[in-house]
Amino acid sequence: MRLSTTVPALPVTDVGRAVAFYADRLGFVARHQDAGFAVVVRDAAELHLWVAGDTGWRLRDPADLADCPVRTGAEDFIAGTASCRIEVDEVDTLHDELALAVVLHPTDGGSAQDTGWGTREFAALDLDGNLLTFFARAVVP
Repeated sequence: MRLSTTVPALPVTDVGRAVAFYADRLGFVARHQDAGFAVVVRDAAELHLWVAGDTGWRLRDPADLADCPVRTGAEDFIAGTASCRIEVDEVDTLHDELALAVVLHPTDGGSAQDTGWGTREFAALDLDGNLLTFFARAVVP
């Protein structure tokens, strides 16, 4: 037995808006989309987007939360709390592309950065605030 590909699943508030953002700003294409779930791809990268839209917890009496906590797993406050790392072959070129799309993380230093763990990387945020870190592995001499 051997494990294979990992596919990040990111919570979003609105699948339609998220798919449009991923297409228009990040260069992904929707391979599947319905009201609650989407699969977006760019080259060999695949992401799943799922709607975190349960607002029922807002209607509950706060006194009831101690005996029955919020835990459907799809509460709307979960959208934007995930992260994933996507390996790319030309991280500096992608950084320049996404800088023009105005999606880079607010702490971006103007270019991809070398790390102490052997990667060169930068971060971007999607429409809901999910963190996307794009990285290239350092070439080992």
